Amino acid sequence: MTPPTLGNTTPGRDLKRRFLWLGLAMSLGLCALAIQLYRLQLIRYDEYAAKSVANFVKEVRLRADRGVIKDARGTILVDSRPSFDAFVTPAFCTDCFEQVVPRLAELLQWDGEQRKKVEDLLRAGRRNAPFQPVPVRIDLTRDEYDRLAARRDILDGVEVVPVPHRNYRSGNVLSHVLGYMNEITQEELDRLNADGARYALGDYIGRRGLERYFESKLRGEDGVRKEVVNARGQTIEELNVKLGENAVVPPTAGSNLVLSIDMRLQEEAERAFPGVSGAVVAIDVNTGFIKALVSRPGFDPNLLTGRVTPQQMALLARDPLHPMINRVAAEHYSPGSTFKIVTQLAAYKSGLFRPETVVNCPGGYRLGARLWRCHKDSGHGPLDGKNAMKASCDTWFYKVADTIGLDPISEMGKSLGLGSPTGIGVVAEVPGIMPSTAYHEKASPGGYTKGMALNSAIGQGDDNVTPLQLALVYAALANGGTLYKPQLVQRLENLDGQVTEEFKPEVVRTTDINPAHRKAVIEGLIATAQEPGGTAYRARLAGIRDKDLLVAAKTGTAQVSRIGAVRLKTFQMSYFERDHAWFAGFAPANKPELAVVVLNEHGGHGGADAAPTAMAIFQKFFDLKADDATAPPPRPNQPYTPTLPPAPSLDEAALTRGAAAPPIEPLAPGEPANPPDESEEEPSATAD
Repeated sequence: MTPPTLGNTTPGRDLKRRFLWLGLAMSLGLCALAIQLYRLQLIRYDEYAAKSVANFVKEVRLRADRGVIKDARGTILVDSRPSFDAFVTPAFCTDCFEQVVPRLAELLQWDGEQRKKVEDLLRAGRRNAPFQPVPVRIDLTRDEYDRLAARRDILDGVEVVPVPHRNYRSGNVLSHVLGYMNEITQEELDRLNADGARYALGDYIGRRGLERYFESKLRGEDGVRKEVVNARGQTIEELNVKLGENAVVPPTAGSNLVLSIDMRLQEEAERAFPGVSGAVVAIDVNTGFIKALVSRPGFDPNLLTGRVTPQQMALLARDPLHPMINRVAAEHYSPGSTFKIVTQLAAYKSGLFRPETVVNCPGGYRLGARLWRCHKDSGHGPLDGKNAMKASCDTWFYKVADTIGLDPISEMGKSLGLGSPTGIGVVAEVPGIMPSTAYHEKASPGGYTKGMALNSAIGQGDDNVTPLQLALVYAALANGGTLYKPQLVQRLENLDGQVTEEFKPEVVRTTDINPAHRKAVIEGLIATAQEPGGTAYRARLAGIRDKDLLVAAKTGTAQVSRIGAVRLKTFQMSYFERDHAWFAGFAPANKPELAVVVLNEHGGHGGADAAPTAMAIFQKFFDLKADDATAPPPRPNQPYTPTLPPAPSLDEAALTRGAAAPPIEPLAPGEPANPPDESEEEPSATAD
């Protein structure tokens, strides 16, 4: 029997044909695979070998230029200098903890604590963001940079990146105003980034002063550049070309700050101020813009922004003068006799006293069983309001307090801004204390007594003001009663110098001061500075002949400790027992422009140790005004070059000098003040 057929084929022949076609297809497939393998492994080996090792697209931050800070004439006070930081990317760090970190510790001379901190950061980075570079050393020295560059081949994942570092050209000068920068904390990082910011681990952020207050304006916006790298974090240049223009998003520079500070006036204030500690404020009476500001001692913001050591921080913390405190606004003091303008304005407003009201001074004022001494033991005799201010007769002001009480004085002080923050914002501040009867009923043991009013009337007792508050009080008297918000920044500019935001004068309140009362008080202040017998007369601007350039001023010597019946000279006291020397005034007296307050902390006497500084500032102000009227405009964007000598320092002997003198105790609440006698210090100026 023959097998069935279909046409010319048989089942066996058909199966054979299928095997032939299958074999041919497989052969063609193998040929194609061989060709492709040849192409991948030989022709395009380099390209695909790099891709096969790793194909990471790394985002490199392009840091925005932080805005510079300039003075009122465009002189650059703060900018950025070139520097290098060392980073480690955990994902690219091979044998990180066994080899790389020990090598870094050796090259950068880390101690055990520093090494542990870096290891903890890298472990956290490996868990949370392995491709994000972790900063391990900020602002490398030249030697550190050279050592890392020489060993780059054995430091997998380590990069040395150029990063601008903040540069404070004025050093300690204006340090409390400018502030400083340091590394952002994890809590700040989480909080700020949750609000839309783009900070990264290791970024620096503004601390204190302008750096903190204008952080968002100064910082700008970072850009980004994408790079293809291999497993060791090394850039693969031939692949980066293919990323194209979209690989780069350029950064946007931060805004520049233009201050109201004039460094020419600032330098004069620094030179003229003799104090180891204290404050100087010069302010435009018609705008509230600050022209000069000294808080001594200061600190070096370059040190705090750079590689500050624990030992250096410990020295700052232990310094008995507390250099981190801004004495202009964050510390308050008894104002002494500079407060008497408030008392006199309250006296005239009450209607119970007039400028011609005469009070006899026999050397003190008796209230009950106590004698409230005038600073002149022999007394001033009968004095009207003008001469009481000129001679700083305490008895005249005691009489006012006994007659009208404490509350009218307190109300006048509060209307001029005392007892409340000024609102400056840029720097931290305290509100000070403007006591009233209600205040004493609450705060003083035994409640209010009338003697407290007498103490307050001469700027003692619980009266406490900041130098900035006192400057605003005198500015308000000078301009007729307008209390301005103090400001340090005039405008913001972009990189091209175009104004993006301008700050106008801001009125806090207007105090109703009777023009006749204001005139009478100013006449007393002019006499204080310009007439023989005035407490600031010896420091007057002797070369000024123009009556339009007269200074209206008041000195003050604020008692710090009780000295009983024994009057000690300054050199007999240890530093912290000495009185504070004050000066407050404005000029020109008939058309005021500038108010100046000087506090020479534990400096001695207002007439001798504070008034000369203020007079030098007024003289410089007049000279600059004349020069600017004829001189060509300055070239903007010139870096500031310091020319100031070192500030006075406190020697150890001064802390204990006078230890053999009679013991000195702090004033008790409600205790009669014992105004210092300046007649021994200044024979022709018998008041403070």
